[in-house]
Amino acid sequence: MRAVVVDRWLEPQELQVKEIPEPEVAPQTLQIEVRAAGCNFFDILMVQGRYQVKPPFPFVPGAEVAGIVRAVGDGVEGFAVGDRVLGTAGLGGFAEVAVAPAHGVWRMPDDMSFEEGAALPIIYPTSYAGLVFRADLQAGETLLVHAAAGGVGVAAVQIGKALGARVIATAGAADKLEIARQNGADETIDYSEEDFVARVKQLTDGKGADVIYDSVGGDVFDRSLKCIAWNGRLLVIGFASGRIPEVKANRILLKNIAVTGLHWGAHVMHDPARIEVTFRALFELYEAGKIKPVIFKRYSLDDVCTALEALASRKTYGKLIVAP
Repeated sequence: MRAVVVDRWLEPQELQVKEIPEPEVAPQTLQIEVRAAGCNFFDILMVQGRYQVKPPFPFVPGAEVAGIVRAVGDGVEGFAVGDRVLGTAGLGGFAEVAVAPAHGVWRMPDDMSFEEGAALPIIYPTSYAGLVFRADLQAGETLLVHAAAGGVGVAAVQIGKALGARVIATAGAADKLEIARQNGADETIDYSEEDFVARVKQLTDGKGADVIYDSVGGDVFDRSLKCIAWNGRLLVIGFASGRIPEVKANRILLKNIAVTGLHWGAHVMHDPARIEVTFRALFELYEAGKIKPVIFKRYSLDDVCTALEALASRKTYGKLIVAP
């Protein structure tokens, strides 16, 4: 089969497609014919050797897949050859065939495309679990979403709107703000043109945002503390800015706020029951037309390097998909 193979630490533009043997199905796994694979920023870090997980060489990157079940491993129940599925493989997604643990695979809704399926397994559970389980977002509250045109940002906008919140979205360009509007944002703020703190206060009559969804960190986190409402919840998703911020506890006390984090990947170990609940809820929202993965562009397997370089440029929106 054809696959993107990493045999040393390298830059995305150095990635190459090679012929390698198909991965064999093992107990408690599924072998999947990959029809689409999602690109994530951690894929870039992984091939560079800068990610916290450093697989032994050689390895095939790519964590999110959607496709058709080709073989079912021993001990797996509930799946059959021919099923349309999506899931997280951990590694191996940028290939024609991948193997994924059965506990991380789900049957796709009938109307969902493979591209949409590959865009869902990481960013949508992250946003849903963060907003529902950690931030306890309620209908009628104001949700501020930073970097609202990125993968998790778009998902947060859609889910926030589905939950009945008023959504304020920030981004750094007019085209990205338009993506946020198209996906449910009630108000948008171009942080390259205006002070989002002052604008949020204006839009909320001085109250501030009840929930702030922050995947950026750095200065964005620091300044978010200035426009969070009394009893607000600041949800820490990531640190795309590169700087991990700190907060003085007196700020948490004086405004009666909660600073709470979401590590979706750790649920497999610490709270697996929530995974089932989350995916069922997401599929219901999809079938009701309340969420829909946004695809920036589809790339061939040979163009994985181009896809990851585009993702690194931060000029994209939604999800980038590789279709073997």
